[in-house]
Amino acid sequence: MPKKIYVGNLPFTTSEDDLRKLFEQYGTVHSAKLVTDRVTSRSRGFGFIEMDEDEAEAAIEALNGSDLDGRGLRVSEARERSESR
Repeated sequence: MPKKIYVGNLPFTTSEDDLRKLFEQYGTVHSAKLVTDRVTSRSRGFGFIEMDEDEAEAAIEALNGSDLDGRGLRVSEARERSESR
């Protein structure tokens, strides 16, 4: 079963393809999604990746805190969105 990974502090120039390529070093990426602003369509600086569980753990371990274009990535298992919104 795929595991969903949160990727934060992304450079605003990062594309979904860039994100996919970064994580493919650690295994098969089932999906890569950048979150964009509804009005401007500009990246909001975070996204989500889905990978198989073992590969996801390896990617989180390797990429959390790593540098991408001068920004330290925050990579962790995604949490469910709260109902307060």
